[in-house]
Amino acid sequence: MLITELKARETILSLAEGKVFIVNCHGCKEVHFPEQEAKALQKEMQEAGKVTGIFTTDYICNPENMKLRLDLHKAEIDAADAVLVFSCGVGVQTLSEYLGNKKVYACCDTYPLPGFQGVTPLEYDCKQCGECYLNLTGGICPITACSKSLVNGQCGGSKNGMCEVDPSMECGWERIYKRLKMVGRLDALKCPVQIRNYATDDEVKKGQE
Repeated sequence: MLITELKARETILSLAEGKVFIVNCHGCKEVHFPEQEAKALQKEMQEAGKVTGIFTTDYICNPENMKLRLDLHKAEIDAADAVLVFSCGVGVQTLSEYLGNKKVYACCDTYPLPGFQGVTPLEYDCKQCGECYLNLTGGICPITACSKSLVNGQCGGSKNGMCEVDPSMECGWERIYKRLKMVGRLDALKCPVQIRNYATDDEVKKGQE
């Protein structure tokens, strides 16, 4: 289980350059999802003429079901410059992989609670570590995709695009570079690594009281 908290309003609006398609995932909403806040922000973007469509579903971390549902919105997704995802990090990674050369952005940060999380077949992982890096790394998590959880780029030990620690595993930062190049966002690698908010779930809940 988990807590998803909206990123700052200014951050989300800055991601909505051009046209956007919005995906809401309510699969784990029984724990916490900022539904009313998300709706208000999305309405604001709609009124500004930025939204090609809004898709609300559950468990986008289930790739097969997610693909069938998204196919119904193909024209709206194709018309968008980017896809904004209101979900945990697993959902963002699942959509980013599926949509390939489409820019996919996380609009939430994820904090942990003990218990069941989603229905992903474990192809993706979210450490629920607070302030999310996915918007700087093409929707691929450097914490889980890299054996060393490096956040400032590739180490010197990888060979031929494979991980030094696990030679059967593709280097996470090699994947990040390829994805950013595919979507035309290599400039994101110039962003300095910022101090992350590692707030605990107790601090998050306290702030919501």
